[in-house]
Parts: sequence; C-alpha cells; structure tokens
Amino acid sequence: MEDIVFKRPELEDKEIISTYFAKAPSRSCERTFANVYLWSRHYHVKYAIVENALVFMDDEFELAYAYPAGEPAAVKNALDRLMEYSREKGNPFKLYNVTEENFAQLEEFYPGRFTVEYDRDEADYVYEREKLATLSGKKLHGKRNHINKFKALYENWSYESLSDDNVEECFQMALAWRSQNGCEEDTQKNAEMCVTLNSLRLYKELGMVGGCIRVNGEIVAFCIGEAVCEDTFVVHVEKAFADVEGAYPMINQQFVQHECMEYEYVNREEDTGAEGLRKAKLSYRPAFLVEKGTVTEKV
Repeated sequence: MEDIVFKRPELEDKEIISTYFAKAPSRSCERTFANVYLWSRHYHVKYAIVENALVFMDDEFELAYAYPAGEPAAVKNALDRLMEYSREKGNPFKLYNVTEENFAQLEEFYPGRFTVEYDRDEADYVYEREKLATLSGKKLHGKRNHINKFKALYENWSYESLSDDNVEECFQMALAWRSQNGCEEDTQKNAEMCVTLNSLRLYKELGMVGGCIRVNGEIVAFCIGEAVCEDTFVVHVEKAFADVEGAYPMINQQFVQHECMEYEYVNREEDTGAEGLRKAKLSYRPAFLVEKGTVTEKV
C-alpha cells in the first residue's frame, strides 16, 4: 500500500490546515494553526491529508496520530487507513489529544473497540468570558483585590493592543523574563520561551492578537492568543514580571476586556501538572475542562 507522506507544518500551510480545523470545530487549544506551527518545532509533529482529513503524527517516541480533523465520513475513512498503516509498520494503533467529543464519534464508528485514558495534566481550562472580564461574585473577590492593589500601587498604568509599535518592546520584556526565570536550565521552560518569542515575531503571519500593560511607560506584562472556534478564544501566551504586584491578574482581565468580548468562552490551556499553575488556573473557577487522552485498541 502507498506510503503516507507526513511533512512539518510551514507558514504556507496555514490556509489548508485552518480549513480542515474549521470542518471539525473544537475548543481544544491544539486545534489552531498557530499552536501546531509553533510547537511542531519542539515536538517533531508532522501532518498529512489522509482520505480528505487532516492528520498529525508524532514519531519521536512511537507512531501516534492526533484525532483526524474533517467531515465525519472523511474522518472514518482516515481512521481506517491509519489503522491499516500502523499494522503495516508493525505498530499498535494509537491516537493522542483525543477529546471527549472525539471519543464519542470514535465509539459511533467502532462501538466498544477502543479505550481512552484521559490525562488530567493535559486538560484545558475553559472559563466564561463574562466572569474573567468582570471578576464578579464572592469566589473571585481575591482577584478583584489584586487588581485594586495594582491600580493603587501603579497609578501610571495603561493597556495597549499588540502592534508593530510595541511588539519589539514585548520581545525585550520576554527576554528579560526569560533570564529572571531560569529558562536556560529547564528544557520545557526553554521550549515555551521559544514559542513565546516566535509568537511575538510572527503574530501577524499567524493571525494572532495580543495586548500589553505598561507601568510608568515600561511594558510589564503581555498576552497573545486567537480564536479557536466561533464561541471560544484561546490564550496561548501570558507573561508578567513577578515583582510587579498584581500584573498577572491585571493582564488577564484587561486582555479579556479589550480582545475577547465577542466570545462566550476563554480557553487558557493546560497546567502540565505543575502544582502552582494548577492552583492558579483553578482559582479563576473554570466553567469546564476540555479533557484530552490517549486512545488504544482493546486487546
């Protein structure tokens, strides 16, 4: 049988990849071209169009595929082809980044044939946009206090949307953040920083929007993201100086107020199992999590 040729996503592939994602809307942060492009430099992810569905493959450790994106009939045909392809290669069939909706569709196609194991560390946190913008209610009073303290401490603050006029300053702030946070000694942090810097460098080409906060004229925080589907915006990058008290809650709220008001939900991605990050993400009271897992065939 003919080999499937997978290739690394490049900027010129934006339209084709985005078109297939649009055929199967999802709130998962992986389902955007920018995310795929930026992280493929680190995770060796490649893509192919298989039976008129979009398939990503990670071959660094073992042959595994992301759940295909496309019309249902095309997805079914692609899955059949991938199962056959795995058998030819002598590998067990395996899917990763499978959401609950994906697995429900898989069950429809092949009742009882597969099992899924969700990984809590990979689950995306999704919030009601209204809650992030207003921070209303008893449970978020602590966040309101942080913001009030920020405004009291730093009277001379302002918010700006990301533009060609301030992107270089955001880039320099990111470099300063990197040296303050020991990114050189930590592989994952370093990879995340590469993604951050490339997000800034290519924000227009990747179709992303951003925002930043200045205190006394200096940028102390910035944020970058994009729409993942009609009702959900995903925040890919958020950085703030730790010594500027309240800078994180402030950029979080201001970014939502200025850039996300047309969406019902805001996806702030996963916590990767980091204890501090999990605590911070839970403290904003997510509306729900987008669970993602690995699918294997039942023996």
